[in-house]
Amino acid sequence: MGRNEKDSGSPEVQISLLTKRIDELAGHLKKHQKDNSSRRGLLQMVADRRKHVKYLQEKDLKKYNSVAKKIGLKIK
Repeated sequence: MGRNEKDSGSPEVQISLLTKRIDELAGHLKKHQKDNSSRRGLLQMVADRRKHVKYLQEKDLKKYNSVAKKIGLKIK
């Protein structure tokens, strides 16, 4: 999804990495409901992903649509 194999900073890659980590942490929180520090980290990751999505949507709508379709984000 990145621009090259070593790309880890582009918004597309950041969105996909954060989505993967969010999914993993959500699964963890289903088993451990009282883990508030992980819940806080999850909320921070969701906010960070939202910022990357907003940036990508404003800068390159074509890439945004591609990423949203691959990851399964709801397109507004």
